Amino acid sequence: MIICIVGPTGVGKTRLSIALAQKYNAIIINCDAMQIYKDLNIGTAKITEEEKENIPHFLFDIKNINEEYSVYDYQKDARALIEKHKDKNIIFVGGTGLYLKAALYDYRFNEETKKNDYSNLSDEELYNLVQKKDPHTKIHPHNRVRLERFLNKTDITKYPPVKLYNHLIIGLTTNREELYERINNRVDKMIDNGLIEEVKKFYNQGLKTKPLLSGIGYKELYKYFDKQLSLTEAIDLIKKNSRHYAKRQYTFFNNQLNVTWFNVDFNNFQNTINEITSYIERNNPNDRS
Repeated sequence: MIICIVGPTGVGKTRLSIALAQKYNAIIINCDAMQIYKDLNIGTAKITEEEKENIPHFLFDIKNINEEYSVYDYQKDARALIEKHKDKNIIFVGGTGLYLKAALYDYRFNEETKKNDYSNLSDEELYNLVQKKDPHTKIHPHNRVRLERFLNKTDITKYPPVKLYNHLIIGLTTNREELYERINNRVDKMIDNGLIEEVKKFYNQGLKTKPLLSGIGYKELYKYFDKQLSLTEAIDLIKKNSRHYAKRQYTFFNNQLNVTWFNVDFNNFQNTINEITSYIERNNPNDRS
């Protein structure tokens, strides 16, 4: 049985993954693009060794911050783990929907990485090429930059996507007001737990790798250290970007994946665990619990 736990930051994905892994004697596979990297701990809300409860966890801390890691790499690593542990129950947990889709669906990549020159084509001709590759494209016909970028992407996904592994995708959610409050409080807690010091360590080493310059919580503090923002402005921007990212996550999950959503009972999380367990057992009568 493969269970996937998705949702925005701060809704209890890690806590649920541990509870379900204990109940179903499962292994846990990370599905968060930033938690792949070593030493990005506070800003990614990475699970601690104590929190793992001796449950096997995979694809956490597998790359140094200066190493490259793509969705193609994740697909290969995740599928290798699925095959290696096919006699066990598996739980994917994380908020990177594209990683999950690449692992579990017929999401293909070309070997060819050469960028093509489309400068001789009109917007209409570009758009027609994009439609041939993806009849369901939502790119505007005159957004030339996005049209060319899409045509040069090396992934090819069938429409509708073909599921390669039977699985359930469970989404944790709450109302927007509660979610935004939890995100804001979570950022404050990260600051209290030493996020500034975590990022400063990388900054002082002169590291400017993609995770640090694009990861929420890291890129904003880099701007603070560069004196482009005050500390208050940087923290406020982390909160703002985290809220916007949560909105984008919902959009991807709802449009790209078959998610069953559950409203989290933060006052009694066990109620949420019980509700989800009942759902799993109704939909997976032959699980290895």
